[in-house]
Amino acid sequence: MAKLNPFVKFNDNKCREAMTFYKMCLGGELEFMTAKDTPMAKDMPADKQDLIMHSTLKKDGWTLVGSDMMRDKAIIGDNVGVSLECENEQEIKMIFGKLSEGGEVFMPLEDAFWGALFGMVTDKYGVEWMLNFQKTPMKK
Repeated sequence: MAKLNPFVKFNDNKCREAMTFYKMCLGGELEFMTAKDTPMAKDMPADKQDLIMHSTLKKDGWTLVGSDMMRDKAIIGDNVGVSLECENEQEIKMIFGKLSEGGEVFMPLEDAFWGALFGMVTDKYGVEWMLNFQKTPMKK
């Protein structure tokens, strides 16, 4: 069964600071992936290399996800989305297809460099969804 994870968007390179604060408040295991750690690094300006592409704070079966790298500037009040971790390829395709009906696909389902099948869609109600099926374990 898929797992829902809150996803928080940050501006002004605040993701690392905020996620570190949340770890202090909530405990758990915190991991970061910066732009320079990805294949996107070659296309990014030097001042964007340390932006957090993906961070996770995990504890007791829940995960808080965060990023500095959004297509639009985060506006306080609408800077939270839903990240859905799917168990298999069939599940992610089925859910993505349903969420796409009447919505807008920002990133179609495709293989991602972190070993996942990943896609992003805003549903017909304006909720941003990021769906991920991790095919191969992420490196630590």
